[in-house]
Amino acid sequence: MGRNDLARHFLGDDRPMSSTESSAFPGVRRTALDALHRSLGATMTDFAGWDMPLRYGSERDEHIAVRTRAGLFDLSHMGEITVTGPQAAQLLNHALVGNIASVGVGRARYTMICRADGGILDDLIVYRLAEAEYMVVANASNAQVVLDALVERAAGFDAEVRDDRDNYALIAVQGPESPAILKSVTDADLDGLKYYAGLPGTVAGVPALIARTGYTGEDGFELFVAPEHAVELWRALTRAGESAGLVPCGLSCRDTLRLEAGMPLYGHELNTSLTPFDAGLGRVVKFDKEGDFVGREALAEAASRAEANPPRVLVGLIAEGRRVPRAGYPVVAGGEVIGEVTSGAPSPTLGRPIAMAYVDAAHAAPGTAGVGVDIRGSHEPYEVVALPFYKRQK
Repeated sequence: MGRNDLARHFLGDDRPMSSTESSAFPGVRRTALDALHRSLGATMTDFAGWDMPLRYGSERDEHIAVRTRAGLFDLSHMGEITVTGPQAAQLLNHALVGNIASVGVGRARYTMICRADGGILDDLIVYRLAEAEYMVVANASNAQVVLDALVERAAGFDAEVRDDRDNYALIAVQGPESPAILKSVTDADLDGLKYYAGLPGTVAGVPALIARTGYTGEDGFELFVAPEHAVELWRALTRAGESAGLVPCGLSCRDTLRLEAGMPLYGHELNTSLTPFDAGLGRVVKFDKEGDFVGREALAEAASRAEANPPRVLVGLIAEGRRVPRAGYPVVAGGEVIGEVTSGAPSPTLGRPIAMAYVDAAHAAPGTAGVGVDIRGSHEPYEVVALPFYKRQK
């Protein structure tokens, strides 16, 4: 099945009831896997307006399974936006900070969409499905914002922006055993599928876009399928991964996995008050691409400021004790506040609490002495380290 055939399969007239329509509670969205999660005893939580599995049992056990074996995630809350047309590449180059026109068919790129003042609206993955067809995947909390911005920025371009959020379910298999598990249920060439690439294929008889991407720091795959096939695919992957120790995983362990891997989370390490250069991610901004793009002038100024005198730097912190820092806790040194925790949690891999934090540049070097976190009035000692906390062995 070719890419355009795959798209027609997903966007045909035989679409399932949308997640909004199928929800029993107005305003709360449920994925196509909702009933299955509940049958597995998942603890559900409201996340960005979606009812999502937080955990199925022990979040620590789920975390360790992904690090050592494999985990199965429902990511259907993510927002898929399709951009097509003769000037789709030019539109995305104008709307986003990355050079999307240089992405080859079958490849993907991590990028961002910014405001005119350089503030980050969202971080994204863009897949090039065909010569004039792209899929932009936004965070659930920002999907409408991204859609609205792309529609507005499409003015004057021969391109169409289409909201496809209800036309995809997204299932991820992550962990060192994920390639073997997926190979057992597909004839797609996974060995030839590079990181940040995708190809159409069939998984357990289900048409899918198979992407080698993830948010855990491990090797893994994200499978975009039509919602009516989600339960069938989940069950097939569960059977295929049983002997390898695959387990269903919720949002809680996904957060500790991405934190260990030093991956930013929108609303924590990224927001509209920060530019990509403030977040240490200036590499995603491509000033040398053809044409102008939204935020170019402000981002050029931000790049100069960051190079000359960075106000604060995103660092890793590892606890010397057992108390866990949380987002918003002050980072202190010499009795003064020098920064703020953006994300914090116990690390199952390191066996100690960890955090990401923005701190004054003078205290950002790994090994800087005298740094602590103010946890409810008590200044707990922390070691400043370079990110990430964890990097998988190749």
